[in-house]
Amino acid sequence: MSEELFELARTVGREAAAFVAGERPPGRVEVAATKSSPTDVVTEIDRACERLIRERILTTRPDDGFLGEEEAEVVGTSDTAWIVDPIDGTVNFVYGLPFYAVSIAASVQGVVEAGYVINIATGDEFGAVRGRGSFRISTDCHLALSLPPSARLDQALVATGFNYVREVRIAQAKAVSAMLHHIRDIRRTGSAALDLCALADGEFDAYVEQGLKPWDLAAGRLIAEEAGIVFSGPNGVPDERLVMAAHPAISGEFFGLVDRCDF
Repeated sequence: MSEELFELARTVGREAAAFVAGERPPGRVEVAATKSSPTDVVTEIDRACERLIRERILTTRPDDGFLGEEEAEVVGTSDTAWIVDPIDGTVNFVYGLPFYAVSIAASVQGVVEAGYVINIATGDEFGAVRGRGSFRISTDCHLALSLPPSARLDQALVATGFNYVREVRIAQAKAVSAMLHHIRDIRRTGSAALDLCALADGEFDAYVEQGLKPWDLAAGRLIAEEAGIVFSGPNGVPDERLVMAAHPAISGEFFGLVDRCDF
């Protein structure tokens, strides 16, 4: 069952990525609207991509639910729901920076069982099926993702992101400044889904962000967890208020540091 859900996510995700790549004009993309703040943007291509994904999935599985970033939620009658970000990293997409992705997750009875993320700009693909590991897809082969053997907090490369709400962003900037004294460095790519895939692939050691919605987190979290990454948040559960994730060798130390830096 989970494998079937993954294969559908992958088939539809590839089509969606090809659609976005084909629709993107040269230069900067026109912004259609803003959401939580003037810097939180959406394009017509975001909306069209989500409609494509929803149509393909619900045509194949008409009883399922569907939660996407841009359109109204569809409440299904089955125990399966799809959680979709049509373009994770829309600001990067607008400016032409090569870090924006289609992210598709399938949950069964509220538990994410399959996740798929594809970098639209590069074609890099990542996936996971719960209990069966996570992987990078290369020429139709699944290459298992594995973490570096060890990590140290003072040598950790930490990925993060910044909220679009001004007051939250100011507080985050102070917290990141405090953290910098205790780690190797900070990276901000602009796509939570791709950050979590990079964490699973050993390109980062830890990750912290506030304000993530379910569609930002669902597929990337499963991919990272299946590679061995540890997640936490308020009261131990990652949520919109705070998501923390780290290599297991430093997870406890890192979560403590996040708390001390007042994220």
